[in-house]
Amino acid sequence: MKMGLKAVLVALFAIATLCLITGISVAADLEEKLVIVTSYPKDLTGPFKKAFEAKYPGTTVEVLQKKTSAVVKYIQETAQANTSDLAWASAPDAFEVLKGDGLLAQYTPQTQGIPEKIGSYPINDPDGYYVGFAGSGYGIMWNTRYLEAKNIPVPKEWADLINPVYHNHVGMSAPSRSGTTHLTVETVLQGEGWEKGWATWKAMAGNFKMVTERSFGVPEGVNSGDFGIGIVIDFFGFSSQATGFPVDFVYPTVTTLVPANIAMVKNAPSPKAASAFIEFLLSVEGQELLLDPAIRRLPVNPDTYAKAPEDFPNPFKDKSIGAAVKFDVELSKERYNIINSLFDVMITYRRDDLVKATEAIQNAESALKGKSNPEAEALIKEARELIAAVPISETDAVDSKYPGVFTSDAFKKRNKADVEVPPRQAEIEEKWDAFTKKNYADAEAKAKEALAMLK
Repeated sequence: MKMGLKAVLVALFAIATLCLITGISVAADLEEKLVIVTSYPKDLTGPFKKAFEAKYPGTTVEVLQKKTSAVVKYIQETAQANTSDLAWASAPDAFEVLKGDGLLAQYTPQTQGIPEKIGSYPINDPDGYYVGFAGSGYGIMWNTRYLEAKNIPVPKEWADLINPVYHNHVGMSAPSRSGTTHLTVETVLQGEGWEKGWATWKAMAGNFKMVTERSFGVPEGVNSGDFGIGIVIDFFGFSSQATGFPVDFVYPTVTTLVPANIAMVKNAPSPKAASAFIEFLLSVEGQELLLDPAIRRLPVNPDTYAKAPEDFPNPFKDKSIGAAVKFDVELSKERYNIINSLFDVMITYRRDDLVKATEAIQNAESALKGKSNPEAEALIKEARELIAAVPISETDAVDSKYPGVFTSDAFKKRNKADVEVPPRQAEIEEKWDAFTKKNYADAEAKAKEALAMLK
């Protein structure tokens, strides 16, 4: 029996109403499987996978979790027979690499109400190859009980962490092992300039208790009280606080807000499901998942903030967050590996030498207080300058100056100083290390000489 037009319309209306009531979408046209390659942990991906599969019951989401650099490499290596639909990560540099390799498909989001920028940074790639779904900023988290117990003041700016009161109380991960930490380092370098930025990082690192092997090691260290202060991406602080740890977080003036991104991989096997997932991420329904205590990311859909906790930062109302730095993703991409190598050579692998030299300077400065001794002052100033010095200029700090050296697989896989690397890379890094080692030793000697004068 044929149905009349009116009956068909009534039936369609009933189905649509049922979907609205139950939250289930009609997904008969979506593919059965969606494959996402991501650097995010299960704490973030799990809620989205569960919610998306509930909304589209005919589609199963498979999540492949890898480090940011491994996400890029995996998509590059499987490009000829691609089985991935979406790339999902924080660092915009990674998406620029994939975009430059021609491995992403252009996509224009359909969700309405998303602003063009978060802070001073475009939310979506201007060329349409990747889409921002959340914002992230960089700053300082601290354990409130730890600071109170040790009578240590709350730091608010990067320069605060140079103060001797923070010596042996600060933790950070290496940028070579964390894409988000790399962006933190790059943000200060762009915000303060090459020479001053490195001087700030090394002066802060002189107070480090440790450089952790994983980015997650920093919030874990602060939460447990292994050290009192951590240099982190904002959601580490927010999520720790939301789950009950006695911690707090602040954005220093020199910070930036950068969107975390998602992109459709070129020749994706399930383009309809991939599109649906992107739109779900951007919808208020999907964006509200970012407010989960275990996630705590800044939504890019302003309507979501109506359901945010009262003290949760809203970058669309508080325009000061990230306003000081106009982050240049192209510059970051051009020197990505160089920055990581320099940080490892000067800080990660020489932390003990740097801490000893810094402590010697702090002791001399303490002895100088209330006294007039121009010769000692000059020695302390020279010691500070020796620590601050960088073995290469900003002009030379681009990967293209060292073709194939810092983009090799050996470089990307290295996680310790004693891992064997190609001869050319070893030669360059040995020169940087010799420069750094001598400077730290000379700085320590000058500081101790100054101290002897002041006794």
